[in-house]
Amino acid sequence: MNIFNGLVWGIILLVLVSKILRSIRIVPTQSAYVVERLGRYSKTLGPGFHLLIPFVDRVAFIQDLKEETINVPPQICFTTDNVHVEVDGVIYISVLDPVKASYGVTDYRQAAIQLAQTTVRSVIGTLELDKTFEERDIINSKIVGVLNEVGPHWGINVHRYEVKNIVPPATVKNAMERQMTAERDRRALIARAEGDKQSRINSSVGYQMEVINKSMGEMQKRINEAQGRAKEIESIASATAEAIEKIAAAILEPGGEEAVQLRLSQQYLNQLGALARPGTSILLPADLTRLDVLLDSLGLLPQRK
Repeated sequence: MNIFNGLVWGIILLVLVSKILRSIRIVPTQSAYVVERLGRYSKTLGPGFHLLIPFVDRVAFIQDLKEETINVPPQICFTTDNVHVEVDGVIYISVLDPVKASYGVTDYRQAAIQLAQTTVRSVIGTLELDKTFEERDIINSKIVGVLNEVGPHWGINVHRYEVKNIVPPATVKNAMERQMTAERDRRALIARAEGDKQSRINSSVGYQMEVINKSMGEMQKRINEAQGRAKEIESIASATAEAIEKIAAAILEPGGEEAVQLRLSQQYLNQLGALARPGTSILLPADLTRLDVLLDSLGLLPQRK
């Protein structure tokens, strides 16, 4: 009997020690312990050392206040053009109010996943297949907006939602790949055509510039030659005029007229000698001293009308 009583008291002592030890709580940073007293919410323990009343107080919920990621499982969604795609994503949330996160919803993580999935289905249902790949930012922002509407009631804050994958059916994927291949081939053909066009344009421009340069060179050559001939004619005319002026001035000098007559007579005789042939008779004017007769015979006088 004494052994039995000792065993009972030992068990009771162990239970008491266990309860006392469990009433001592050390809460780490970025954590919150929700305490109930006799089944009712009592208080929320922040980081640090805390002592609870044994058998009266108990820690009902432990909430992590750090930002966490929750994977949203893949689900089938239908686009507005009746193509089903498989979509999954990631939610980034954190607990703002430990009490509401504990009592406002049964499981805020599961609730956020379910709400995100239903929102994804509704958003995808308003888009065409091609737009689902282009409008990821719109999908993400709409899901975050819907989750933040219920966030204050659940004590959570949804920071962002990211679509991980949008997987179309194999047939649609093959068709899209063929379309992309055709698009790349089209762009390659356009690029080659543009390159060939530019090459032809460059060649024609180069040939045009070559022809222009040759013509400009030929034109400048002819201008230079014409200017040279003009300079030559101008120089000859100037020299001739100067010589005539000198001859006229010399004639006006004393004895100048006789010298000119003598010079012309010599020239006349030289021309006669050059024209004379053996057995040819030459008629000479009666007066070789007359200047007008000599000039007329040499063809140096102007013709009278």
